[in-house]
Amino acid sequence: MRWIRGLPPTAADAGLAVIALAAQLAPFLSGDRHWPMPAYAVAAAVSLPVIWRRRAPFVVLLASELAAAAYALVPDGPRQPLWYGALIAMFTVAAQSPRWQRISAIVIIGWGAFILTGSIETATRGALLWTTAYLAGRAWANRKEEVRTLQERARHLERERELEAERERSRIARDMHDILAHAVSITIAQAEAGPVLMKQGAARTEEAFDAIAEAGRDAMAQLRRILGVLDAGEGTARVPQPTLADLAGLVDQVSRPGSTSVTLNVLGQPGSITPDAEVAAYRIVQEALTNVLKHARAKAVTVTLDWSGGELVVTVTDDGRGPQRTDGQGHGIIGMHERAASCGGSATAGPAPGGQGFRVRATLPGAAR
Repeated sequence: MRWIRGLPPTAADAGLAVIALAAQLAPFLSGDRHWPMPAYAVAAAVSLPVIWRRRAPFVVLLASELAAAAYALVPDGPRQPLWYGALIAMFTVAAQSPRWQRISAIVIIGWGAFILTGSIETATRGALLWTTAYLAGRAWANRKEEVRTLQERARHLERERELEAERERSRIARDMHDILAHAVSITIAQAEAGPVLMKQGAARTEEAFDAIAEAGRDAMAQLRRILGVLDAGEGTARVPQPTLADLAGLVDQVSRPGSTSVTLNVLGQPGSITPDAEVAAYRIVQEALTNVLKHARAKAVTVTLDWSGGELVVTVTDDGRGPQRTDGQGHGIIGMHERAASCGGSATAGPAPGGQGFRVRATLPGAAR
């Protein structure tokens, strides 16, 4: 059957027309009688229009029925109902024609079956065949629509899966950027402070090296978790993500001796936000502190978590030299905007009030109760 399905539509319809014509011509082969040529012509006129059934099924049905009605004008032809081509056309009308054509076909066939047919037996048999052809066509159309719906749903699910994978890749890329940038920035800051700390004694120098080592170990641990999940493939748990509880450790890490002093303040009664929002808050603070270490040359940084408005407002303010880009749209700042927007929040970055230093402010919605 596969080779039949693989045929071009025109070839398949031509084959149906030949089969219908052969069935209509079968009675002409009985006996030794010579039938008139008009009878053959009518049998051909009923069957051959099937070739165009896909292009104009309703027209083909009308043409076949008119040709069958003309058979009554050929009294010397073999006695037979000429409906094979029309039955195929009725199936096609039911399968692919608009509603008004389907209703018209039913009315026309019903009128012809019960008014023009010579006997009640023939009319009954014809009505059964026409009904069967119509119902088969509707079942075929419904099946095709069901298959189309399932295919569309499968394409939609596949697209959703691809989008989810793309979002996951973007999330992991942002996390790796934040982790590496933060660790490298701490390392550079402590290394630059090293010559000064060496003059202050071995203890201060050791603390600087400890800060560098801790930043490296923390970055390696986070990267191992990310790369471990990637190597494990699908079906594994997501990479463990930081939460608001980890902000204190982040602040302590940056605020080591020899680096900028960082203070964490919490205002209002702490509420709850979604896990995605907690990750966004952590990464926004991490990126802001990384930018402070890389660009600001600040002496003091304040990280504030404000819960007083029923949502979480995260603010990172420094007393450094302010933004180094006039458009305020570096890659890190763009990442902050994207992280806040991904959980229904917003973020802004620009000069701090008063014109001294820089401020990052992110508003994250509270969790629905």
